[in-house]
Amino acid sequence: MTTSPCSAGHEPVSAEPMNGWAEPTPWDWVRGHLRRSAATYWLATVRPGGAPHVMPVLAVWVEGRPYVCMGPGTRKARNLARDARCVVTVEHEPLDLVVEGTAAKVRDEDTLRRVARAYDETYGWRVTVRDGALDTGGGATTAGPPPYDVYQVIPATAYGIGTGDPVVATRWRFREPGHRAAGR
Repeated sequence: MTTSPCSAGHEPVSAEPMNGWAEPTPWDWVRGHLRRSAATYWLATVRPGGAPHVMPVLAVWVEGRPYVCMGPGTRKARNLARDARCVVTVEHEPLDLVVEGTAAKVRDEDTLRRVARAYDETYGWRVTVRDGALDTGGGATTAGPPPYDVYQVIPATAYGIGTGDPVVATRWRFREPGHRAAGR
């Protein structure tokens, strides 16, 4: 099976039940469950000395991937500028989700408009696209002052732990960015 560069990483290449025997939770179910969830997410980044830095963020799901935003002067933005590795977590019944991967800054105006629309639909947070970032009349507590840079979290591995039915604890592995499928 071949994968176009645009879709690489959107779908997991494997889904494994963490108990070793149950049917894994479908990634599509996870995305659908979180797509309009106004939950608080947590973003972990790597400080210059290697220590972790964790802060609450508002995240939205657009085209199957989580997006976060933050002011360029925040510690988390400075951390991502030097080391793109990150982890995003969220608890939203009946699922606890951990997404390990990398963050890529988004400047594409069409994508930024979709992200802005998702923030409005999910949290009622109205932002506008201006100069390759999001802007609003006021600041957001954990995002710092505007403008807000938008980052797409590109998953490498995700873990879903069920806190109730229908979620089976599952590990999803994703294709590495730039990886070409066999036969291409």
